Amino acid sequence: MEIDSDFNNLNVKSADEDAAMQMDSGDSSNTKGKGKEKEELAESMDKLNIEGSSSGKAGASSTGFRKKPVIIIVVGMAGSGKTTFLHRLVCHTQASNMRGYVMNLDPAVMTLPYGANIDIRDTVKYKEVMKQYNLGPNGGILTSLNLFATKFDEVVSVIERRADQLDYVLVDTPGQIEIFTWSASGAIITEAFASTFPTVVTYVVDTPRSSSPVTFMSNMLYACSILYKTRLPLVLAFNKTDVAQHQFALEWMDDFEAFQAAIRSDESYTSTLTQSLALVLDEFYKNLRSVGVSAVSGAGMDAFFKAIDASTEEYMETYKADLDKRQAEKQRLEEERRKENMDKLRMDMEKSGGETVVLSTGLKDKGDRSKTMMDDEDEEIEEDDDDYERFTDEEDAIDEDEDEEVAGFSF
Repeated sequence: MEIDSDFNNLNVKSADEDAAMQMDSGDSSNTKGKGKEKEELAESMDKLNIEGSSSGKAGASSTGFRKKPVIIIVVGMAGSGKTTFLHRLVCHTQASNMRGYVMNLDPAVMTLPYGANIDIRDTVKYKEVMKQYNLGPNGGILTSLNLFATKFDEVVSVIERRADQLDYVLVDTPGQIEIFTWSASGAIITEAFASTFPTVVTYVVDTPRSSSPVTFMSNMLYACSILYKTRLPLVLAFNKTDVAQHQFALEWMDDFEAFQAAIRSDESYTSTLTQSLALVLDEFYKNLRSVGVSAVSGAGMDAFFKAIDASTEEYMETYKADLDKRQAEKQRLEEERRKENMDKLRMDMEKSGGETVVLSTGLKDKGDRSKTMMDDEDEEIEEDDDDYERFTDEEDAIDEDEDEEVAGFSF
């Protein structure tokens, strides 16, 4: 009995609560009906904001930075020995039990002396690009690199999955240095690497050809331009030291008077410009690491990797902070642009009141214009027909008059 009474009490309470809820809902239905449009507008804007914030969080979480592996991008003039030097680096890493990963970005090379883990030739066919787009050799290389850069995020993700198993990633670039250093695809590849891993640029110099002061100065100017273009640590690798030693270059970089004495023998107009540029680049030499290497004999490999390790520490201390600052500024501008678009959308939705807005694409106006043009043409054709009818009537009247005159003459 007690259980039944308790059950009846519960039923009574629940019935009273349902009645109260129905009364409350009946009272509030009027107020909800009045602000229904505003609530729908607010809900739609909230959904848009949630989607935007979630996408921003996903993008922020995906940009994780790793301290290993170190990316070594090898650049240099055509004929300086980049590919042979990279082959020597691969052999040295294997002999020293260093875990390396090799990438080739030269689509026009016929054969490689090393095995590449990632090869651009497997993705883009250089000769097919030349045929399809009617390009020359340099245009074909540039277009192939641009096509490969569109999928470079997949390359970075592959390296990220193997990051714990690698120490260095060796990257070989096209023979034409300007295709990589001054193209949009080269900037995309470099920034993609630098935002994820410590990245160092190695500029390979042809030592025998740099024995002339003017040629040496042109190489240093190009190295300076690469440093300020990429904003990454730069290591000078004076290659072919088995043919000519690089001590003269180190002396010219350290002692301004020695370089002036070497250039005095040249009395051409370029010597005056070179002397002036030597004063400008004096500060540039102080913060530059340079080593002498030989891609054939393997000399200087240990010194080169020591310079790479020092540049990696410099990257973490100096260049990484500057890169984070630039990325934060870029993200801030993106957020401002997104906020401006959201404010514009909110104003448009409030102005339309949630009603369907028909966007004018110009096709209707174009159809109207074409219709009016056709009507004008029809009117012109009708006028021409009227003129033709009047003209034929006048001709008939003239013919009748002539017949009458001829009849009169015959009479």
